[in-house]
Amino acid sequence: MSRPKRKLQKRFVVFCEGDTEYNYIDKMRDVKRQDVQIALKPVNMHGGGCSSFLKKLKTESQTNCLAKFIIVDADRLTKHYEEKDSFLQLTEYCRLQNKKGTIPHFLIVNNPDFEYAACLHIPEYKGQEAAKYLQMVLGFQSLEQFKKSTDVYEHLNNGERSYQVLIQKIQGKDKFVKNTYSVKKKNFEITISRTDVTWEMLGRKGSNIEEFFDVIDW
Repeated sequence: MSRPKRKLQKRFVVFCEGDTEYNYIDKMRDVKRQDVQIALKPVNMHGGGCSSFLKKLKTESQTNCLAKFIIVDADRLTKHYEEKDSFLQLTEYCRLQNKKGTIPHFLIVNNPDFEYAACLHIPEYKGQEAAKYLQMVLGFQSLEQFKKSTDVYEHLNNGERSYQVLIQKIQGKDKFVKNTYSVKKKNFEITISRTDVTWEMLGRKGSNIEEFFDVIDW
């Protein structure tokens, strides 16, 4: 009698800025692909900025997973003076963890916010103001209603709308933050050799969230 085939699991922890990101990632959990199970553990930071992310990362430093993703919005860097120092500390912490070669820390920045990244799921989106566009196209009465929706993943991955459209729109573009990494999928080995921050890009819309989709191999 043949031995049952062993099912492998890829486990990732995703630290999310707020409800919208959390609800999006939450619907992607425990996805099976061939003989590999992708397990995503989203952690809702409920805002609070980069200092909250840093504190949470330090308290959960021993979490067992293949990689950690820290998904933040860039708009706080332009709205709050003290946020830049917190962001620099967060970036340096991620670099230090990656240098140690233990659990890779992917700093993912949506610029200005996740709402912009959400709009990029829609093929027809041409850079209009994100809040109004989401209300007009997806039928939400307000931006707050969109942010609280537990079905945000389904709304953005329906018909021609897709995270793949998002990836196509941002791939190869200049980034505010970019991680240089390698993934050996045979043994699930992930390493980050450097994390670059280009401050000149802070005033331009963009995202490096395609790194998240690439690494988890959705």
